[in-house]
Amino acid sequence: MKKSLIALAVLAASGAAMAQSSVTLFGIVDTGVSYVNNINAAGDSKYGVGTSGNATSRLGLRGTEDLGGGLKAGFWLEGEIFGDNGNASGFDFKRESTVRLSGNFGEVRLGRETTPTFRAGLKYDLFGATGIGQFMGYKDWAASGLADGNTIRKDNMLSYSSPNFSGFTGNISYAFDEKANQATLGGKGGRYIGGNVGYDNGPLSVTAAYGTLSYGNLGDRDEMSIGASYNFGVAKVVGQAQQIKYKPNAGSSEKFNNYALGVSAPVGGVGEVKAQYAFYDQKGDNTKAHQLSLGYVHNLSKRTALYGTVAYLKNNKNSGLALQAKDVNTSVGLGKNQTGVQVGIRHAF
Repeated sequence: MKKSLIALAVLAASGAAMAQSSVTLFGIVDTGVSYVNNINAAGDSKYGVGTSGNATSRLGLRGTEDLGGGLKAGFWLEGEIFGDNGNASGFDFKRESTVRLSGNFGEVRLGRETTPTFRAGLKYDLFGATGIGQFMGYKDWAASGLADGNTIRKDNMLSYSSPNFSGFTGNISYAFDEKANQATLGGKGGRYIGGNVGYDNGPLSVTAAYGTLSYGNLGDRDEMSIGASYNFGVAKVVGQAQQIKYKPNAGSSEKFNNYALGVSAPVGGVGEVKAQYAFYDQKGDNTKAHQLSLGYVHNLSKRTALYGTVAYLKNNKNSGLALQAKDVNTSVGLGKNQTGVQVGIRHAF
């Protein structure tokens, strides 16, 4: 009898300990067929099986441990997967690789993750920064040559996110340069600092963000943005404005002003139709580009959906902006217009 009681006590204690910790395997597999024309100066077209037309395909692990007193420790490891070729170049955790500590004070994270400037803009892109319909404002406009020269994610980052104060939140992040680019750029090439403040309450969302990325002795990239959305129930309206400014140590600065406006609406309780217009005023190159994207997502279940997207990009003068269709096309002939189509299936687990 005593042994039985001891065994029950051990099992109860073990169950309590296990309840305080959790590890989750999660992911998305999104694969489809894409077609894009004018992929080069000759006007050739390209089509085939691609990935991440509606949501970025990914595989990840995340976990938390309850330390007591409202304090929690956790981790997040997430990498991109390619359904069309099975990650021919190998799998990594470059989407996110962080350890974190959270409590009543907010949350602190260490590692590689999404920057607060990109995270702010992502909220107001109806196409979720993926596929041919996505808003492309966060690219490396100046083609600086710096590895990971955009401001989407950064290595070696320390981030702090505040608690939610009646809808108000804030985030600030600092990415150490660690002299990784010292040989080619000198100075503090690769260093990033940025933050955002937002308000989300009911149907209204507003977020402003600012960040700067150092190119070492070459100069800096500054960016600022503001975005907002309002859900009317029958439709949701989103919009954002962004300015990216390159400030070289020698020569004049270059500006790239980007804008997006979109609307989405539910269809029959199982689908969503969306339309988005983006204008890229590339003052640094004295060119302009207009993008119109239309999409429909049909949910077969809570985890599985079919989707279709059509996008048209009009490049003025010598603009070389191209629709983004992973594993299908990343270039365009200068000054050429471009049309793209994607259809596919997305499954989350």
